[in-house]
Amino acid sequence: MTAQSLSKERLRLWLRMLRVTRQTESILRERLRTEHDTTLPRFDVMAALYADKDGLKMNELSRRLRVSNGNVTGIVDRLVEDGTVERIAIEGDRRATRVCLTPAGRETFSAMAVEHERWINALFEGVGEEDAHHIGELLHCLPTTAHDPD
Repeated sequence: MTAQSLSKERLRLWLRMLRVTRQTESILRERLRTEHDTTLPRFDVMAALYADKDGLKMNELSRRLRVSNGNVTGIVDRLVEDGTVERIAIEGDRRATRVCLTPAGRETFSAMAVEHERWINALFEGVGEEDAHHIGELLHCLPTTAHDPD
């Protein structure tokens, strides 16, 4: 394979990954909106908090989700209003708070997560276990941090 042909194949791969990701994300956004009256960013925040039972500091949450503190703050504000997330003061640090799911939030997220997994399984039903594992392994070859090639 020539360098030019390798370059073209990588471009095709990127475009296919982008198309699949955008289509899948669009469907998930719509289903979360219509079936759970929520958004994908809210789901992502709840997922991060569900994974860490003790909760996370706001800066840890934004770092984990790779979004700005401002974006996370707005989402957390709405989740607090809904009663699914609570802010807890951190002793000895008046500026920092820890956020965690309330019991109602854990229950709500758990139900959404079951649906989310079912949706993903339906969207990728043509991909068998072995292929899913293989594709995942191949994707590990890609860089996980962005760097400018120039």
